[in-house]
Amino acid sequence: MNSRKDVEILEQTPCHEGFFRLNRYRLRHRLFGGGWSPPITRELFERGHAAALLLYDPWRDQVVLQEQFRIGALDAPGGPWLLEVVAGVIDEGERPDEVVRREAVEEAGCVVDEVFPICDYLVSPGGTTEQIHLFYALIDSRGLGGLHGLAEEGEDIRVQVVRFETVRHWLESGRIKAASALIALQWLLLNRDRLRAQAWGHPPPG
Repeated sequence: MNSRKDVEILEQTPCHEGFFRLNRYRLRHRLFGGGWSPPITRELFERGHAAALLLYDPWRDQVVLQEQFRIGALDAPGGPWLLEVVAGVIDEGERPDEVVRREAVEEAGCVVDEVFPICDYLVSPGGTTEQIHLFYALIDSRGLGGLHGLAEEGEDIRVQVVRFETVRHWLESGRIKAASALIALQWLLLNRDRLRAQAWGHPPPG
């Protein structure tokens, strides 16, 4: 089963309309064993989609990460300041690659030449429609770091340039909590040697 035809929306009720939307659905869907499920009710958080970008310097074997306050992690172990990769919400009419290029400048002070796809993933499909388009870029990390973000958007971002071995330790110790950073950095663990081999003999961009 892989089609919207296998789902029947019986009723859709708006619960909240603001910066985000919350809708309640009454629906039924086809069953693996045949026939249809009984009607079920689900609330769905609809906040749009986003794009994220891993900034990696293969010449110096360093990763650019950012740290900022996240209300959703208020009661999380370790506190609400999370280590993340560059990310931003996709506005209407924008391409995901345009979003990460813009956010790289705003959030990390980094101008990116090319971005390459890693994967697309659903953040929490049991309760939200949000999808993340995840990319990576090979960058020159010299001069990066410090405080960034747009004051008008309430952003207070600390950018860190971190050695790969430190990032590996943070992954193994559980310090990295944000999903986009976890997925991107685990992908880097699998692809680091290939990226460094590709960069060998070529100057950093810029």
